Amino acid sequence: MTSEPKKRPLAPLEVTNAVPRGLRVSAALAWRFVVVIAALYVLIWLGGYFSTVLIPLAIALLLAALMAPGVEKLVEWRVPRALSAAIVLIAGLAAIGGLLTFVISEFTTGLPQLQTQVGQSLDTIENWLQQGPLHLRDEQIKDFISNIIDTIKNNQAAITSGALTTAASIGELLAGFVLTLFILIFFLYDGGNIWKFVVRGVPEHVRERADVAGRRSFSSLVSYIRATVAVAVVDAVGIGIGLAIVGVPLVVPLSALVFLGAFIPIIGAVIAGTVAILVALVANGFVAALVVLAIVIGVMQLESHILQPWLLGRAVRLHPLAVVLAITAGLVAAGIPGALLAVPLLAVLNAGIKSLLSDRDRDTEADDIDVLADKGSRPGATE
Repeated sequence: MTSEPKKRPLAPLEVTNAVPRGLRVSAALAWRFVVVIAALYVLIWLGGYFSTVLIPLAIALLLAALMAPGVEKLVEWRVPRALSAAIVLIAGLAAIGGLLTFVISEFTTGLPQLQTQVGQSLDTIENWLQQGPLHLRDEQIKDFISNIIDTIKNNQAAITSGALTTAASIGELLAGFVLTLFILIFFLYDGGNIWKFVVRGVPEHVRERADVAGRRSFSSLVSYIRATVAVAVVDAVGIGIGLAIVGVPLVVPLSALVFLGAFIPIIGAVIAGTVAILVALVANGFVAALVVLAIVIGVMQLESHILQPWLLGRAVRLHPLAVVLAITAGLVAAGIPGALLAVPLLAVLNAGIKSLLSDRDRDTEADDIDVLADKGSRPGATE
């Protein structure tokens, strides 16, 4: 009686080889992709959870990038760092406060004129509805207006709740402003030591490289802020002059809106220009709106084909598609603050990653950085 030979169990390598190679590669890619997506989800969730802190921190960093060169210039003139930071901070706040005061004053002054022109435009629309191709009766128009009023009354609770939510948001906005101001003071006064403390958390064998990457990222952020301010000024002045020539009311507030909108590249200027066109349509009529549309398109073409490539392109070297995708992702993830901070974040990451992957000598890279040349303020430098 012969016994059948026992089958030898397959070795792990043989089991692996028994699985088709395409399936093995797909499985390896799949679980790594799942891990990356999970990590990104956790980071986004944490960012949303701590948004009350992160958004003021990010805005303070942007303002620091705008004001730090001024502080460094005063320090070069042998002004004490604390006094330099105070002078630049007070001057910046005074400029912003003065601009907002001027805009609000101009808006308040031009509002009665706009109300009159809106009333005239509404009368024109009503006449067109009655005598135009629709031939609506006066009773139909009144019934439509009455339905709108009834809808507002029926949703009064929701409107009140929304007003309370807005009041709470204003409170959060004020708290965020105070926190941003507090962080900005320390960034301007002690940014070098803060960066030095952060770099200590990096392993020693890559600490110098991380230090250079961080400084190059901040340099890119400074260049981005300067270029964005220049683009915003050109957009605001160009559209503002066009609105003044056409005779559109509220020229200064609309120009200020264009200036602020330019800080969200591509999308912000389009939205601000659309608001200007709508105001021209309501206040000055269809022909004036077309003229304003032509002016906005002309300024946008100037920005897209000359200013953006020349200033922003040289400053951050980002592809327009990457800019649009970053703004969209930021808008979906965090609303208006996300859209505002998406491109600066992308610029910082782009510069930092390029520096980390660069094979050039690190000392040479460090010598090329002239944004924070002062030893006391350069991130990672010692006092």
